[in-house]
Amino acid sequence: MPLCVFDIYEDGTAQVPDDDHLTGPGRYRWWHYDLADPTLAPWLATHLPDIPAGALLQPETRPRCDEYDDGLILNLRGINLNEGQQTDQMVSVRMWVTDAVVVTVRMRRIFAIDELRELASQNAAPPRPSTFLEALVSRLTARVQIEVARLAERTAFYESDLEDLSTPPPKELPVTRRSTIKLERYLAPQRSALERLAELDLPLVPDVDSMKLRELANRTAIVVEELDALQERIVTVQDEHDNQVAQRQARHGYVLSLAAAVFLPLSFLTGLFGVNVGGMPGVDDPRAFAILCLAMVGLAAIMLAILRWFRWL
Repeated sequence: MPLCVFDIYEDGTAQVPDDDHLTGPGRYRWWHYDLADPTLAPWLATHLPDIPAGALLQPETRPRCDEYDDGLILNLRGINLNEGQQTDQMVSVRMWVTDAVVVTVRMRRIFAIDELRELASQNAAPPRPSTFLEALVSRLTARVQIEVARLAERTAFYESDLEDLSTPPPKELPVTRRSTIKLERYLAPQRSALERLAELDLPLVPDVDSMKLRELANRTAIVVEELDALQERIVTVQDEHDNQVAQRQARHGYVLSLAAAVFLPLSFLTGLFGVNVGGMPGVDDPRAFAILCLAMVGLAAIMLAILRWFRWL
Protein backbone atom coordinates (compact mmCIF):
# COMPACT_ATOMS: atom_id res chain seq x y z
CA MET A 1 0.00 0.00 0.00
CA PRO A 2 1.26 3.52 -0.76
CA LEU A 3 2.20 5.80 2.10
CA CYS A 4 -0.12 8.36 0.54
CA VAL A 5 -1.98 9.06 -2.69
CA PHE A 6 -3.71 12.30 -3.64
CA ASP A 7 -5.63 13.69 -6.58
CA ILE A 8 -4.40 17.28 -6.77
CA TYR A 9 -6.39 19.95 -8.63
CA GLU A 10 -5.48 23.25 -10.26
CA ASP A 11 -6.42 25.25 -7.17
CA GLY A 12 -4.19 23.15 -4.89
CA THR A 13 -7.01 21.19 -3.30
CA ALA A 14 -6.36 17.48 -2.83
CA GLN A 15 -8.51 14.42 -2.35
CA VAL A 16 -7.69 10.83 -1.51
CA PRO A 17 -8.94 8.75 -4.48
CA ASP A 18 -11.11 5.69 -4.07
CA ASP A 19 -9.63 3.82 -7.06
CA ASP A 20 -6.22 2.40 -7.91
CA HIS A 21 -5.82 3.91 -11.38
CA LEU A 22 -2.49 5.51 -12.19
CA THR A 23 -4.10 8.88 -12.95
CA GLY A 24 -7.22 10.55 -11.69
CA PRO A 25 -9.67 13.40 -12.31
CA GLY A 26 -7.38 16.07 -10.86
CA ARG A 27 -4.59 18.01 -12.49
CA TYR A 28 -2.27 15.16 -11.48
CA ARG A 29 -2.20 12.23 -9.10
CA TRP A 30 0.62 11.83 -6.58
CA TRP A 31 1.64 8.37 -5.42
CA HIS A 32 4.17 8.02 -2.59
CA TYR A 33 5.65 4.62 -1.72
CA ASP A 34 8.21 3.11 0.61
CA LEU A 35 10.85 1.06 -1.19
CA ALA A 36 10.38 -1.80 1.30
CA ASP A 37 6.69 -2.15 0.40
CA PRO A 38 6.25 -5.63 -1.15
CA THR A 39 3.38 -4.39 -3.31
CA LEU A 40 5.50 -1.69 -4.97
CA ALA A 41 7.24 -3.85 -7.58
CA PRO A 42 4.02 -5.47 -8.90
CA TRP A 43 2.27 -2.10 -8.95
CA LEU A 44 5.10 -0.49 -10.91
CA ALA A 45 5.24 -3.40 -13.35
CA THR A 46 1.52 -2.96 -14.01
CA HIS A 47 1.37 0.83 -14.37
CA LEU A 48 4.80 2.10 -15.53
CA PRO A 49 7.21 1.33 -18.40
CA ASP A 50 10.06 -1.00 -17.57
CA ILE A 51 12.85 1.58 -17.41
CA PRO A 52 11.14 4.06 -15.04
CA ALA A 53 9.87 1.15 -12.94
CA GLY A 54 13.40 -0.25 -12.64
CA ALA A 55 14.79 3.18 -11.73
CA LEU A 56 12.28 3.54 -8.89
CA LEU A 57 13.23 0.13 -7.48
CA GLN A 58 17.00 0.64 -7.39
CA PRO A 59 18.34 0.21 -3.83
CA GLU A 60 21.34 2.48 -4.50
CA THR A 61 20.94 5.69 -6.47
CA ARG A 62 22.78 8.83 -7.42
CA PRO A 63 21.22 12.14 -8.45
CA ARG A 64 20.02 12.05 -12.06
CA CYS A 65 17.56 13.66 -14.44
CA ASP A 66 16.66 11.79 -17.61
CA GLU A 67 13.85 12.13 -20.12
CA TYR A 68 11.87 9.04 -21.02
CA ASP A 69 8.98 9.32 -23.47
CA ASP A 70 6.71 12.00 -22.02
CA GLY A 71 8.11 11.87 -18.48
CA LEU A 72 11.14 12.36 -16.30
CA ILE A 73 13.21 9.94 -14.25
CA LEU A 74 14.53 12.05 -11.39
CA ASN A 75 16.61 11.09 -8.35
CA LEU A 76 17.46 13.65 -5.69
CA ARG A 77 19.18 13.66 -2.32
CA GLY A 78 18.44 15.51 0.91
CA ILE A 79 19.86 15.91 4.40
CA ASN A 80 19.11 12.98 6.69
CA LEU A 81 17.14 14.41 9.63
CA ASN A 82 16.00 11.06 11.01
CA GLU A 83 16.66 10.63 14.71
CA GLY A 84 19.80 8.70 15.56
CA GLN A 85 21.20 8.88 12.02
CA GLN A 86 24.03 10.95 10.59
CA THR A 87 23.00 14.04 8.67
CA ASP A 88 25.66 13.48 6.00
CA GLN A 89 24.18 10.06 5.21
CA MET A 90 21.84 11.68 2.75
CA VAL A 91 18.36 10.34 2.05
CA SER A 92 17.22 9.74 -1.52
CA VAL A 93 13.91 10.23 -3.29
CA ARG A 94 13.23 8.44 -6.58
CA MET A 95 10.68 10.02 -8.90
CA TRP A 96 8.77 9.39 -12.08
CA VAL A 97 7.03 12.56 -13.25
CA THR A 98 4.66 13.13 -16.14
CA ASP A 99 2.09 15.82 -16.79
CA ALA A 100 -0.60 13.66 -15.16
CA VAL A 101 1.16 11.67 -12.43
CA VAL A 102 3.96 11.96 -9.89
CA VAL A 103 5.35 8.80 -8.30
CA THR A 104 7.84 9.18 -5.46
CA VAL A 105 9.65 6.36 -3.68
CA ARG A 106 11.70 6.66 -0.51
CA MET A 107 13.98 4.33 1.43
CA ARG A 108 14.06 6.42 4.61
CA ARG A 109 11.80 9.14 5.87
CA ILE A 110 12.16 12.43 3.99
CA PHE A 111 10.91 15.45 5.90
CA ALA A 112 10.51 17.54 2.73
CA ILE A 113 8.06 14.93 1.40
CA ASP A 114 6.24 14.94 4.73
CA GLU A 115 5.76 18.69 4.41
CA LEU A 116 4.23 18.27 0.96
CA ARG A 117 1.92 15.57 2.33
CA GLU A 118 0.84 18.00 5.03
CA LEU A 119 0.17 20.70 2.42
CA ALA A 120 -1.96 18.26 0.43
CA SER A 121 -3.89 17.38 3.58
CA GLN A 122 -4.56 21.10 4.08
CA ASN A 123 -5.68 21.58 0.44
CA ALA A 124 -2.61 23.69 -0.30
CA ALA A 125 -0.69 21.29 -2.52
CA PRO A 126 1.45 22.43 -5.47
CA PRO A 127 -1.05 22.70 -8.34
CA ARG A 128 1.13 21.25 -11.13
CA PRO A 129 3.79 18.54 -11.34
CA SER A 130 6.39 21.21 -12.14
CA THR A 131 5.46 23.21 -9.04
CA PHE A 132 5.58 19.97 -7.06
CA LEU A 133 9.16 19.51 -8.23
CA GLU A 134 9.99 23.14 -7.42
CA ALA A 135 8.50 22.82 -3.91
CA LEU A 136 10.37 19.59 -3.22
CA VAL A 137 13.71 20.81 -4.58
CA SER A 138 13.35 24.07 -2.66
CA ARG A 139 12.87 22.25 0.64
CA LEU A 140 15.71 19.83 0.00
CA THR A 141 18.05 22.67 -0.98
CA ALA A 142 17.13 24.79 2.05
CA ARG A 143 18.02 21.98 4.43
CA VAL A 144 21.30 21.39 2.61
CA GLN A 145 22.16 25.08 2.93
CA ILE A 146 21.48 24.98 6.67
CA GLU A 147 23.76 21.97 7.11
CA VAL A 148 26.56 23.52 5.03
CA ALA A 149 26.24 26.77 7.01
CA ARG A 150 26.64 24.74 10.21
CA LEU A 151 29.80 23.10 8.83
CA ALA A 152 31.13 26.51 7.77
CA GLU A 153 30.54 27.90 11.27
CA ARG A 154 32.34 24.95 12.81
CA THR A 155 35.26 25.38 10.40
CA ALA A 156 35.50 29.08 11.29
CA PHE A 157 35.70 28.05 14.95
CA TYR A 158 38.57 25.69 14.15
CA GLU A 159 40.36 28.49 12.33
CA SER A 160 39.97 30.89 15.25
CA ASP A 161 41.47 28.26 17.56
CA LEU A 162 44.69 28.42 15.54
CA GLU A 163 45.47 31.77 17.17
CA ASP A 164 46.07 29.94 20.46
CA LEU A 165 49.20 27.85 19.88
CA SER A 166 48.48 25.76 22.98
CA THR A 167 45.14 24.51 21.62
CA PRO A 168 45.33 20.85 20.60
CA PRO A 169 43.86 19.72 17.27
CA PRO A 170 40.05 19.40 17.69
CA LYS A 171 38.83 15.80 17.76
CA GLU A 172 35.85 16.73 15.56
CA LEU A 173 38.05 18.01 12.72
CA PRO A 174 38.26 14.66 10.84
CA VAL A 175 34.51 14.16 11.32
CA THR A 176 33.77 17.56 9.80
CA ARG A 177 36.07 16.85 6.88
CA ARG A 178 34.38 13.50 6.20
CA SER A 179 30.97 15.19 6.32
CA THR A 180 31.96 17.75 3.68
CA ILE A 181 33.32 14.97 1.45
CA LYS A 182 30.15 12.91 1.77
CA LEU A 183 27.90 15.89 1.07
CA GLU A 184 29.87 16.93 -1.99
CA ARG A 185 29.78 13.36 -3.29
CA TYR A 186 26.01 13.62 -3.78
CA LEU A 187 25.52 17.35 -4.25
CA ALA A 188 27.93 17.69 -7.17
CA PRO A 189 25.88 15.33 -9.40
CA GLN A 190 22.69 16.82 -7.94
CA ARG A 191 23.77 20.22 -9.23
CA SER A 192 24.15 18.71 -12.70
CA ALA A 193 20.76 17.00 -12.44
CA LEU A 194 19.02 20.22 -11.41
CA GLU A 195 20.74 22.20 -14.16
CA ARG A 196 19.53 19.64 -16.68
CA LEU A 197 16.02 19.75 -15.19
CA ALA A 198 15.91 23.54 -15.54
CA GLU A 199 17.10 23.40 -19.15
CA LEU A 200 14.55 20.82 -20.35
CA ASP A 201 12.28 22.04 -23.10
CA LEU A 202 9.18 20.08 -22.11
CA PRO A 203 5.53 21.06 -21.70
CA LEU A 204 5.85 19.38 -18.31
CA VAL A 205 8.07 22.27 -17.09
CA PRO A 206 6.67 25.71 -18.05
CA ASP A 207 9.03 28.67 -18.34
CA VAL A 208 7.89 30.20 -15.03
CA ASP A 209 8.77 27.02 -13.14
CA SER A 210 11.91 26.52 -15.20
CA MET A 211 13.26 29.86 -13.95
CA LYS A 212 12.63 28.82 -10.35
CA LEU A 213 14.34 25.50 -10.91
CA ARG A 214 17.27 27.29 -12.52
CA GLU A 215 17.60 29.45 -9.41
CA LEU A 216 17.54 26.35 -7.20
CA ALA A 217 20.24 24.79 -9.39
CA ASN A 218 22.31 27.95 -8.89
CA ARG A 219 21.85 27.72 -5.12
CA THR A 220 23.01 24.11 -5.24
CA ALA A 221 26.05 25.14 -7.28
CA ILE A 222 26.91 27.71 -4.60
CA VAL A 223 26.60 25.01 -1.93
CA VAL A 224 28.97 22.72 -3.86
CA GLU A 225 31.50 25.54 -4.22
CA GLU A 226 31.20 26.23 -0.50
CA LEU A 227 31.87 22.56 0.24
CA ASP A 228 34.98 22.71 -1.96
CA ALA A 229 36.19 25.74 -0.05
CA LEU A 230 35.40 24.11 3.30
CA GLN A 231 37.48 21.06 2.40
CA GLU A 232 40.44 23.28 1.56
CA ARG A 233 40.00 25.29 4.76
CA ILE A 234 39.79 22.14 6.86
CA VAL A 235 42.94 20.76 5.22
CA THR A 236 44.67 24.07 5.94
CA VAL A 237 43.60 23.92 9.59
CA GLN A 238 44.85 20.33 9.87
CA ASP A 239 48.15 21.26 8.21
CA GLU A 240 48.58 24.21 10.57
CA HIS A 241 47.98 21.99 13.60
CA ASP A 242 50.45 19.46 12.21
CA ASN A 243 53.01 22.24 11.70
CA GLN A 244 52.52 23.43 15.26
CA VAL A 245 53.01 19.91 16.59
CA ALA A 246 56.12 19.47 14.44
CA GLN A 247 57.50 22.81 15.63
CA ARG A 248 56.92 21.88 19.28
CA GLN A 249 58.59 18.52 18.78
CA ALA A 250 61.52 20.14 16.98
CA ARG A 251 61.86 22.74 19.75
CA HIS A 252 61.82 20.05 22.43
CA GLY A 253 64.35 17.98 20.51
CA TYR A 254 66.54 21.06 20.12
CA VAL A 255 66.48 21.73 23.87
CA LEU A 256 67.37 18.12 24.58
CA SER A 257 70.23 18.30 22.09
CA LEU A 258 71.62 21.42 23.78
CA ALA A 259 71.32 19.77 27.18
CA ALA A 260 73.15 16.74 25.83
CA ALA A 261 75.88 18.99 24.38
CA VAL A 262 76.43 20.56 27.81
CA PHE A 263 76.25 17.42 29.91
CA LEU A 264 78.17 15.10 27.58
CA PRO A 265 81.65 16.35 28.61
CA LEU A 266 80.49 16.50 32.23
CA SER A 267 79.36 12.89 32.03
CA PHE A 268 82.72 12.00 30.55
CA LEU A 269 84.51 13.59 33.50
CA THR A 270 82.31 11.97 36.12
CA GLY A 271 82.75 8.62 34.37
CA LEU A 272 86.51 9.08 34.14
CA PHE A 273 86.96 10.07 37.77
CA GLY A 274 84.57 7.37 38.85
CA VAL A 275 86.92 4.64 37.67
CA ASN A 276 87.92 2.69 40.75
CA VAL A 277 91.55 1.96 39.86
CA GLY A 278 94.85 2.98 41.39
CA GLY A 279 96.57 6.14 40.32
CA MET A 280 93.47 8.38 40.23
CA PRO A 281 94.50 11.99 41.08
CA GLY A 282 93.12 13.53 44.23
CA VAL A 283 92.20 10.30 45.93
CA ASP A 284 94.02 11.33 49.09
CA ASP A 285 93.28 15.07 48.81
CA PRO A 286 90.12 16.19 50.71
CA ARG A 287 89.80 19.20 48.41
CA ALA A 288 89.71 17.09 45.23
CA PHE A 289 85.92 16.67 45.10
CA ALA A 290 85.30 20.42 45.47
CA ILE A 291 87.93 21.17 42.81
CA LEU A 292 86.29 18.65 40.46
CA CYS A 293 82.83 20.19 40.99
CA LEU A 294 84.16 23.70 40.37
CA ALA A 295 85.93 22.51 37.25
CA MET A 296 82.69 20.92 35.97
CA VAL A 297 80.80 24.15 36.63
CA GLY A 298 83.42 26.08 34.72
CA LEU A 299 83.32 23.58 31.87
CA ALA A 300 79.53 23.89 31.69
CA ALA A 301 79.86 27.68 31.55
CA ILE A 302 82.43 27.40 28.77
CA MET A 303 80.10 25.08 26.82
CA LEU A 304 77.18 27.50 27.20
CA ALA A 305 79.38 30.37 26.07
CA ILE A 306 80.45 28.40 22.99
CA LEU A 307 76.79 27.60 22.15
CA ARG A 308 75.88 31.28 22.46
CA TRP A 309 78.89 32.22 20.35
CA PHE A 310 77.61 30.00 17.55
CA ARG A 311 74.08 31.35 18.18
CA TRP A 312 72.68 27.97 19.02
CA LEU A 313 71.10 29.46 22.11
